[in-house]
Amino acid sequence: MSTQKALYVPSKHAPFQLGEAPIYTPGPKEILVKIISSALNPVDWKIPAYGIFVENFPAILGSDLAGVVEEVGSEVSKFTKGDRVLFQGWFGDNKYAGFQQYTLVEAELAAKLPDNISFDQAASVPSALTVVILTNFNHNPTAPTANFTAPWEEGGKTKYAGKPAFIVGGSSSVGQYAIQVAKYSGYSPIITTASLHNEVLLKSLGATAVVDRKLPASAIISEVQKLAGNKPIEYVFDTVSIADTQSLAYDVLAPGGTLLILLNDEIPAEKKNAADNKRIVHGFGSARVSQNREVGVQLFSRLTEWLETGVIVPNQVEVLPNGLAGIPDGLERLKQDKVSGKKLVAHPQETP
Repeated sequence: MSTQKALYVPSKHAPFQLGEAPIYTPGPKEILVKIISSALNPVDWKIPAYGIFVENFPAILGSDLAGVVEEVGSEVSKFTKGDRVLFQGWFGDNKYAGFQQYTLVEAELAAKLPDNISFDQAASVPSALTVVILTNFNHNPTAPTANFTAPWEEGGKTKYAGKPAFIVGGSSSVGQYAIQVAKYSGYSPIITTASLHNEVLLKSLGATAVVDRKLPASAIISEVQKLAGNKPIEYVFDTVSIADTQSLAYDVLAPGGTLLILLNDEIPAEKKNAADNKRIVHGFGSARVSQNREVGVQLFSRLTEWLETGVIVPNQVEVLPNGLAGIPDGLERLKQDKVSGKKLVAHPQETP
């Protein structure tokens, strides 16, 4: 059996370790992809540090991927060998994960790369954009979703036009896509918090105004309300979702509005008043699970065009040295909050 290099978490709480994995055979509806670029996410350091999400070891992580189709399953007609693709990996099953040189993906959950997008840029897109799309637009009643009308659906580009949006953490990877999706949906103005050195970037993506995230919460709330022209802010997306940012986001949210968060609800109980009718949606970002699959397939069927036309602009990236071997140091930088406004990317094929 042919083998490849892979980066493992050997056991719960254990440090990463390089090893070997088999090169997988695609099922009828799957494609085998030679991974060129694999992007890093905060969850990739949190899994070994906190012992969360993964119970089967040794485990391969990594969920933001771009590469070249190596082999297609017998029922796949959408792709052929040599196609450039991007897709979301899955760290619940090693053969679908990203911190290795080859992986599998179901063809309906992958998209072709347009010529204007590099592998590195493409690897910044899948997971962050997927969680934004799923949390906003999934219509499955069993899914954690705001159930908003999507911009590709009838009325979706006008329904929210002229309504203010507030996005906490605009320079994060999810934050950058949240800004772009809010723009695509017609929200205006789009106000975000970030370090001010990222202001030009975020305005280029669609933000109307950037508020310094280092200001006291009371000053941020006052500034956001002023920038919104004192209109009620009924759409808030906290892409950071720690206790302090959730509290800030909840305070900005108008009665009857919706707050999207990505981690467990840590809003103090004393802030919550049932009469305010503030809805909190805790998003979950895998297109692979059954409750999310329909909208995930819709997303990946449209993604090539969005990237080609600039509806979606990838994150800025920094490439790590030494392929898979460089990932642990990159994850440590994420853990220490030493990355701002860009995505760290590894090249698995360059592993020593």
